[in-house]
Amino acid sequence: MTDRAPDRDTVYARILELIEPLNLKKAPLTEATSFAGDMEMDSLTVMGLVASMEDEWDIMIPLNMLPDLETIGQVADAVAGLVAKKG
Repeated sequence: MTDRAPDRDTVYARILELIEPLNLKKAPLTEATSFAGDMEMDSLTVMGLVASMEDEWDIMIPLNMLPDLETIGQVADAVAGLVAKKG
């Protein structure tokens, strides 16, 4: 196992895997897919996803950052940035 932080594409692919079981509307998962609008996720589901991502990469996503993360692409950028800072 390498200590190198995963690249953004790797983070994005894993986020898609984490989202898939929560995507009850079966919305197409793209960079632009929104959690509230396209997938109609409620806040409890989103917080569960946040917890999963935090556990996956051993990071803390600041609560004040969450309102700005509306799409899968925005989340992937933020998580990749937090992972890189940690690394």
